[in-house]
Amino acid sequence: MLNALHIAATGMAAQQLNVETISNNLANMNTPGFKRSRVDFAALVSQGTDAGLVDRSKPVMQLAPTGHRSGGIGVSVASVKTLFDPGEPKRTDRPLDLMIEGDGFLEVTMPDGSRAFSRGGSLKLDADGALLTQGGFPLKPAIFVPEGAQSLTIAADGSISLRSSAQGQRVGLGHLHLARFANASALEPMADGLYRSSEASGDAISGLPGDVGFGTIKQGHVEAGNVRLVDEYVGLMLAQRAYEASAKVVQASDEMLAMANNLRK
Repeated sequence: MLNALHIAATGMAAQQLNVETISNNLANMNTPGFKRSRVDFAALVSQGTDAGLVDRSKPVMQLAPTGHRSGGIGVSVASVKTLFDPGEPKRTDRPLDLMIEGDGFLEVTMPDGSRAFSRGGSLKLDADGALLTQGGFPLKPAIFVPEGAQSLTIAADGSISLRSSAQGQRVGLGHLHLARFANASALEPMADGLYRSSEASGDAISGLPGDVGFGTIKQGHVEAGNVRLVDEYVGLMLAQRAYEASAKVVQASDEMLAMANNLRK
């Protein structure tokens, strides 16, 4: 009965995280470029004769010291994956809006000098004319747009040019670079729609838009979030029912313990 309490508690903790993940997906369904997350579960199994050797207070995957298998001890959260399936393109016709069609991320430089990665969106200019993300982080390599520039064009291959107001001719400003990862779902989400690499994602692989394995740039568009409302609602109902089932197991175990405590000779 004590095991049943602990097992049900791991189920409730895991489903609570599942509900929180789905809630975050729904809250950001209108955020441009947002990528939904999914919780993956795994069974907790005790392999020792003493099941108490396993710390049941933490809903993470763990095994007791080697020994014979003594049964399941609950559920754990194996991972929370970010799913990078594409969102629908939304046309804005703004020259500093761009989306990546296909695989790839724009690299940005953080204030501490570290690297972060973005799927694009609405860019802006600072006082010096540098291209920044909406969060205010400069692109890498840095690209500067001179004052008085007209008709800024970002081609599908990432080349950026403009028409100078002084000469009336198109002038190249630079080239956008992309990065991709062997396991993009293992990237760690950050604020402002940014991601950073992790040991599981692998190092960034750099390239140019249109190269083999890399997407292309689409100017005047932003990528909508890839959240599907119906799928999230169904997942939320399933998570709620699973949580309620675990709660009923706790209630039943408590009632059985109360009956045992009330036994008289």
